[in-house]
Amino acid sequence: MEIKNVKGGYDYLPEEQKIRNYIVDVLKKVFEEYGYNSIETPILCYYDMLSDKYDENNDILKEIYKLSDQGKRELGLRYDLTVPLAKFIALNKNVISLPFKRYEIAKVFRDGPVKPGRDREFTQCDVDAVGLKGEIIETEMMTMFARVFDELGIDVVIKYNNRKLMSGLIEECEIKEKLVPSVTTVIDKMEKIPKEEMRLFLENLGVESAKMNRILEIFSYSFDDLMEKFGNTQNEKLKEGLEEVSSLKSYIEEIGLGSKCLFVSSLARGQNYYTGSVFEVYDANKNLTCSIAGGGRYDEMIGNFIADGESYPAVGISFGLAPIYELLKDRTLWRQKNRVEFYLIPLGKAIECIKLANEIRKLGCTVDVEMQHRKLKKSLDYANRQNIPYVIIMGEEEFSKGLINIRVMSENRTVSLPIERLSRITDMKDL
Repeated sequence: MEIKNVKGGYDYLPEEQKIRNYIVDVLKKVFEEYGYNSIETPILCYYDMLSDKYDENNDILKEIYKLSDQGKRELGLRYDLTVPLAKFIALNKNVISLPFKRYEIAKVFRDGPVKPGRDREFTQCDVDAVGLKGEIIETEMMTMFARVFDELGIDVVIKYNNRKLMSGLIEECEIKEKLVPSVTTVIDKMEKIPKEEMRLFLENLGVESAKMNRILEIFSYSFDDLMEKFGNTQNEKLKEGLEEVSSLKSYIEEIGLGSKCLFVSSLARGQNYYTGSVFEVYDANKNLTCSIAGGGRYDEMIGNFIADGESYPAVGISFGLAPIYELLKDRTLWRQKNRVEFYLIPLGKAIECIKLANEIRKLGCTVDVEMQHRKLKKSLDYANRQNIPYVIIMGEEEFSKGLINIRVMSENRTVSLPIERLSRITDMKDL
């Protein structure tokens, strides 16, 4: 038997997981600051629920991990957290009230190609608000992007657009309605590939040369240009799209987020269920070229899924744990910092040291205890390698005198603290 991970799944060492946990802690803190509540949904789903809204040629169906249980029921592993959210709303709509604001941070699985930033088992960090229309909630979610990345110390650019606007502009280029989704997918590549490659993609879809030129021209316009040329349009989709972007743009400017945000008329995101605003977040310093967060409005998906005749407008955003980790992993902070604050070395007093460690933990400190009976020098060497800032050495003499000897590793000095004043250990800089 060859021992290895399944392709697209990874082990994370303690130092790596420490960074991932820190990112998740920041996300949870911000999500809850904004009034979102945590939910949990099952990894296992009925296959027909996962596949119901897709035609047989859709790529997502090729990426669902399929299995069956002992009752021969067809099951699948969830590939995102949006379908489980729709299922959650359907099963709990008599219990929850709208608007419903939830977050979920959990594993999802896709049997697709493996490449940097795209694994087969990965964690999604999703925030969704169900039951709210309009650009106010979208603006708040854009402030959430800014808040999270400020907290993480990452400079970002938040790109935004509107799918109604895109569809309306494509119709202005006289593209047949059945081709609009495919043309939208090609236009979404506009910032990533050369124009000649764009032309080749459009040609393969059957788009004539004159229409290609029109598409390339229109999707190079600024928002002001679009308002000037199409402000009086009778195209309903285009009109609604312009109004929604104009409203969102004014809100962004009013709350002081304009310097971080950029309107990009070619931005579509990959999912065709988006019905209005869409967002993608990028590292402003371009240390990574892929998006590190994104989302958008999907007003029809949950209603179509539940099919109860009710309306469930929704908007959601998602943060990429893997790319955010890539941006943070090399920072000096992580090499210098260790979650263990105190390393307690017993000199023949193991049980007494366990009791002392528990008292220190009650004060909110993290403590590890040496249990291998190593010599003192080897124990100190271990503490140095692990970047543990404080070492407590306790033997018969220390316990009999009622003193705790704390070695400050960075300063090579020892502080003695009476056991009855143990609470002072929480602020070592004053000792």
